[in-house]
Amino acid sequence: MVATPTKKSAPAKKTAQSAPLLAPNPEVVWEKLPEDFVLPGDPVDNVNQPAIAAALTDSLSTGGYLSETTITTTNYGICAKYQGKTVVKAPDWAWIPHVSVPKAEVERSYTPVLEGDLPLVVMEFISDTPGGEYSIDPGYPPGKMFYYERILQVPNYIVFNPRSGVIHHYRFSESDRYEVQPSQEQNRYWLPEANLFLGTWEGQHYDRAGLWLRWWDADQQLLLWNEEKVEAERQRAEAERQRAEQAQEKANEANQISQKAVKKLIALNLSVEEVANTLGLSTEAVQTML
Repeated sequence: MVATPTKKSAPAKKTAQSAPLLAPNPEVVWEKLPEDFVLPGDPVDNVNQPAIAAALTDSLSTGGYLSETTITTTNYGICAKYQGKTVVKAPDWAWIPHVSVPKAEVERSYTPVLEGDLPLVVMEFISDTPGGEYSIDPGYPPGKMFYYERILQVPNYIVFNPRSGVIHHYRFSESDRYEVQPSQEQNRYWLPEANLFLGTWEGQHYDRAGLWLRWWDADQQLLLWNEEKVEAERQRAEAERQRAEQAQEKANEANQISQKAVKKLIALNLSVEEVANTLGLSTEAVQTML
C-alpha cells in the first residue's frame, strides 16, 4: 500500500543523516519459531507504553486502515534466524499489513516473509532506562536498531519519547541503511507505505493525560479514536435534532401568522378563493385554517 502525499510538504526542518557504517548485510533465514523456544519475558517497563500502543491501533481501525489480514502488535515476538541463531524482538508497537497464514498460527510469534509481509513500521517508546532503542550491536542477541535495519529491513523505525514528545523517524534508504527523516508540516513525519503522517498530540485519553502518537491522513485530517468518532457522531445528531426543531418552530410560527391573516380576511367577507389568492395559499390550506 505504497502511496505519496496528495500535496507538497513544507521544506524539511532538519538535514537527513545516516547511521554509522556497518559490515555487509548479515545472513538471514526465515523459519518458524521452534515450539520449545522460550520467548522473552521482560515486563513492560513503562506504564504509558500499552496505552500509547493501543491508541495507535484504535484510530487505524476506526479509520478503516486495517484489513482482516492485518495485524498490529504490542510487545509481540517478531522472529528471524540470524547467523544460525534464532532472534526474537518484541517492539512496543508494529504494523504488519498482511499475514498470509491463519492468524491462529501467529498467536505466539510472527516470522516475516515466511508468514506474511515485513512490518511497514516498528516503534519503540523510550523507557525509564533508555539507550537500547538505538543499539547497533551486531552480536548475539543483536541490538534493536541493528535487528530492524540490518536483519528485518523494516521501512520505517520510530523511536518516541513519551515524556518530551520527541520523535526520531528512521527510514530505510536505497543504500540499504536507515536515514534520519526530517519532520514536515506541523512537526509530523510522512510514512509513504501507510499513506499517513505521524505526529504528537497532547491531551486526555484512556485515563492518561500526556503526549500521544497520532495519525493524520495525507490531507492533514486527524484520524479519530473510536470514542472521539462516537462523540462526533453524537454531536452531529444533536445538531441535526436542533436544526429540525428550529425549522419546525419557524414553520409553526408561519402557520400561526397565516391563520390569523385568513381569519381577518374572512371577517372582511372575502371568499375562500379570494383569501387563497391574496395570501398565496391553496384553498385547501385556507379551509384547514378555518
